[in-house]
Amino acid sequence: MELGTFSISLNVKDIAVSQEFYAKLGFEPIGGVAEQGWLILRGGTTTIGLFVGMIEKNTLTFNPGWDSAAQPLESFQDVREIQKHLKSEGVILDAEADENTSGPASVILTDPDGNPILLDQHL
Repeated sequence: MELGTFSISLNVKDIAVSQEFYAKLGFEPIGGVAEQGWLILRGGTTTIGLFVGMIEKNTLTFNPGWDSAAQPLESFQDVREIQKHLKSEGVILDAEADENTSGPASVILTDPDGNPILLDQHL
């Protein structure tokens, strides 16, 4: 099973303060709209998403269909296939993708310690 590229999505209080802090650690914006309350930052091969009021908790995020530079892959395992596999393994899902659709979709699950995991396919 291939979950896609990994990033951490952070629930932040003030996007400008957070952006300034992560800039000191070498992170630069590569996407998002600060005025809308979200930015995607990259430092080397590490990606961090900053979100104001969009997520309740810091979240582990995987993006099926993207490489580590957020570029589309020619082939990838669709989030619906991943969802079927997880369900067959008895994993409880908090939110499911509609298996009768194609294209962008997401699945949310929670690990045993309460950490949210988002499988967020944009293609």
